[in-house]
Amino acid sequence: MAVYVYAITAAAHPLRLEGVTGVGEQPEKLRTVNGGSLAAVVSDAPDGLKAKRRDVLAHQSVLERLMADGSVLPLRFGAVAPDEEAVQQVLEERADAYRERLSALDGCVEFHLKASCAKEALLREILLQSEEARRLNEEIRSGRGGQDLQIALGELVAGEVQLRHESFAAETVEALRPLARDIRVSDPTGEDFVSVSFLVEQARQSDFAAAERDLAEQRGEDFDFRLHGPLPPYSFVWMPEALEISPWVRSPKF
Repeated sequence: MAVYVYAITAAAHPLRLEGVTGVGEQPEKLRTVNGGSLAAVVSDAPDGLKAKRRDVLAHQSVLERLMADGSVLPLRFGAVAPDEEAVQQVLEERADAYRERLSALDGCVEFHLKASCAKEALLREILLQSEEARRLNEEIRSGRGGQDLQIALGELVAGEVQLRHESFAAETVEALRPLARDIRVSDPTGEDFVSVSFLVEQARQSDFAAAERDLAEQRGEDFDFRLHGPLPPYSFVWMPEALEISPWVRSPKF
């Protein structure tokens, strides 16, 4: 029977699962699969699994219970293995890599930060600091400039915005880096100039959150900082050389 996999832990983890149930319309009972020095927390995989709020919260509740008692390799919602034997085989084959990751994540949580700056504020700054941008803008507003000048101004502004975004992102990461054990930077989307995950020791999470608030205040009201966490350290489960923590199929239906 296919099994739904929530997380990997050390076999010595307390694995206190009383009162917690798994995904499914009729919540599935949790159990463990042992593989040498490791264990995986699983349940039967319900048919037609969908990323419903009920099931996502159930998945999260299992991880939170496990994280309260020790280091955990959290799998994202939807990891399904063919059967318990497949889980046990992977635990044994990848034991060294999983133990290394468990050690690296021990006592840590993840905070994910995204931030953006108002377009209007960036444009004002560019026009104040760039003589060429002011010249082009004035010619266009006076009616002397045609489409070529508008294109030139657009390209100049886009380049300046990119430079400022890169600078803001670097400064943000460097300001918070001293409070993190590890960092994973991803490509920002939309209007954001930074999207970065921080691996933070649980004992330092209050200090980290306070440092982020201070940074947001220093930047001012033109900036929008959004900090999410503490979270299971999903972004740090993979090793730097991109070894996947889970070879199993992820197939939730949205």
